[in-house]
Amino acid sequence: MLKALRIKLIGVVQGVGLRPFVYRLAVAKALNGYVRNMGGSEVEILVEGSDEDLKSFIDRLQKEKPISARFEQVIIEEVEPCGYKDFKILKSDSKFEERSIIPPDFAICKDCAQEILSSGSRFYRYHWNSCAWCGPRFSMLYRLPYDRENTAMNQFPLCEECSSDYGNPENLRRFHAQGISCPKCGPKTLVYDLNGKRMIVGDAVDFAVEKLLEGKILAIKGIGGYHIACLGSDDSIVLELRKRKRRENKPFALMAKDYSVVEKIADPPSGAKELLESPERPIVVMPKKGSSVSEFVAPGLSTIGIMLPYSAFQILLLSEIPDGFLIMTSGNVHGKPMCRNLEEVFSQLSGIVDYVVEHEREIVHRVDDSVLRFTDGEPVFLRRGRGYAPEWIKVCRDLPNGIALGAELQTAGAISFDNKVVLTQFIGDLDEIENLEAMKSEISWLVENYRIKPEFIAIDMHPLYHNRKLLKDFPSAPVFEVQHHHAHAVSAIAELGLEPEDKALAITIDGTGYGDDGAIWGGEVLIANWKEYERIVSLKPFNLPGGDSSAKYPTKSLIALMSSCGFKEDEILELLNERNLIDSLPYGLREAEITCMLAKKGKGVATTSLGRILDAFSALLGICTERTYEGEPPMKLEALADFGKDFKLTAKLCKEDRILIDVKNLLEWAIESEAKKEDIARTVLQGIGRALGLTALEVLRQRNLEYEKVIVTGGAGVNTYIVKGIREILFAEEIEVYLPRKTPLGDGGIALGQILIASANLML
Repeated sequence: MLKALRIKLIGVVQGVGLRPFVYRLAVAKALNGYVRNMGGSEVEILVEGSDEDLKSFIDRLQKEKPISARFEQVIIEEVEPCGYKDFKILKSDSKFEERSIIPPDFAICKDCAQEILSSGSRFYRYHWNSCAWCGPRFSMLYRLPYDRENTAMNQFPLCEECSSDYGNPENLRRFHAQGISCPKCGPKTLVYDLNGKRMIVGDAVDFAVEKLLEGKILAIKGIGGYHIACLGSDDSIVLELRKRKRRENKPFALMAKDYSVVEKIADPPSGAKELLESPERPIVVMPKKGSSVSEFVAPGLSTIGIMLPYSAFQILLLSEIPDGFLIMTSGNVHGKPMCRNLEEVFSQLSGIVDYVVEHEREIVHRVDDSVLRFTDGEPVFLRRGRGYAPEWIKVCRDLPNGIALGAELQTAGAISFDNKVVLTQFIGDLDEIENLEAMKSEISWLVENYRIKPEFIAIDMHPLYHNRKLLKDFPSAPVFEVQHHHAHAVSAIAELGLEPEDKALAITIDGTGYGDDGAIWGGEVLIANWKEYERIVSLKPFNLPGGDSSAKYPTKSLIALMSSCGFKEDEILELLNERNLIDSLPYGLREAEITCMLAKKGKGVATTSLGRILDAFSALLGICTERTYEGEPPMKLEALADFGKDFKLTAKLCKEDRILIDVKNLLEWAIESEAKKEDIARTVLQGIGRALGLTALEVLRQRNLEYEKVIVTGGAGVNTYIVKGIREILFAEEIEVYLPRKTPLGDGGIALGQILIASANLML
């Protein structure tokens, strides 16, 4: 008896070779009907046949689907047969019934990589080879559904051979693969000088290799933007890049030819290989190994960030570099978004690069490389971009349609619908107008393509954050101000699958978050659910004069912290003089004296920021006395701690209106101790961690809470030794310490929490 099923596939289902797979499977089972992409990024199948064959089809559909496909939901309904005579891939339909995941960019697959290295292949040395299983998706997508006509590949009509592959059901990887091309019909790779003149060269890879080996610095157009590339083994070249880019100390990412090169220049932790070779191909931060890598690639750090090639051009380029690795850092001016077209390159990178290696495909969405690191053995996001965005995050409850504008620094935005939250790719610092425009553009694109009508807009409660300027650019909707650390906590709570009313204990530690009392928070322990929170622990507040300059010059944090711990002005100035820290302040002794006086009088902003406390210890040990990039002093403190031992000290606890963590004893010990600097660094970090763990344990006991997990989040939550200290206390009580895994612990993940908190205020 003939039966018919209508199947809707939700998940990563467009742009992964699913329709060709469904076609072949249906034809093999002699089933009739059709498959097509739909406008919500979902796939619809209508299939007719016997009950037995349909059951087999559904079973094989789920078990044998393409490697990059992921089904989050399979909706099956029985319908009346229409008597189809064959099975077809139909033209996509722009209407949608279900929203699905917009496909992220995928790294080149092994088969495409093999083709570009095989002289007998028509794709031999073709720079932009891809197939149904790999290649750019989101970065070249104008609109849904994912079809060639809706991508930047639309300007490249298929040649006769590619057209034949596209229409051949027997061609496993190119049948109905939207992004395919070859040297005849695909994007060409071009070379320009910095005057905008196109240079006539043979092979652009050969040209790039020649110039790189000469010591030149190149802008190279990739998948989601431009990289700046140069040799990473020559000190003089790396220093020249730092000079031109005005990037004094911030680490550069490396791209290595293959994993064997990674093992030569780094010490990959367990799990790093799988991440590096995954289709997402993130940058993975891992311990350095004594090698040919210039010490100026990541000065003052014990780690380096490395990725593997994810395009054919990159494979060909790296295979001809004798070192097997290059610097591949974002092609931007400090603080600005990464360049995505020639106009931006010529206007912004003039004076930084010597030549531009360009390709003809438009970058529709700027997508930076994703970055992960290992914190106490666990991989965590530092930046969520290429390979991961814009995949959604599912939560346990349907949500109103909404928008979240994130925080101020290193941030991302988000939208919500159904039980999904879609974060934008990493946007950057919103104090730059170009990044504000990028935030507006990417959120607007998601709103339009997922066809939502926002019912709220969530923002950070800080009154001076620049994203408030975007409120006028979105449809009128209620605006919800969300406390920064509450948002951090709820972002992690969402990953645990807790219901909106279920509470969790969250240690939220970072540099800056505007508090309910107008102070700057950054070392908090909260009991929170989606709607509300209680601040039950914090670091002991201290007054920090100087505003933004205190974040730039860690010695000012040291002065303020010493003052709050009872040190007299002459004692503070004597220590600064002994440790040559007076000159680390722009105005020397006079600035030190004024900072002391203001701190003693309680002037400046009250803060519980762990970031500023770590800045103070970094200055005390002479590790970092001027912050040249976000998080530099704490990062260098952690790097020093990698070589130290723990003296098992713990910050003290005291009680006022809440439990306070007082680092005075650690500060006094660090000043007086004759221990090595690396031992002091490690002891301080783990000592603060132990205190955080003890306060969490005390709260659980006092309130008879039986939580099996304690959350750690916020930018400082990526510090291995702080997490070790927390775990040392809680592990003994069989309490798990949970670090967010789907979003960055820092402000790149905060929009998720903002969405849920605003939703709870609307729903509950």
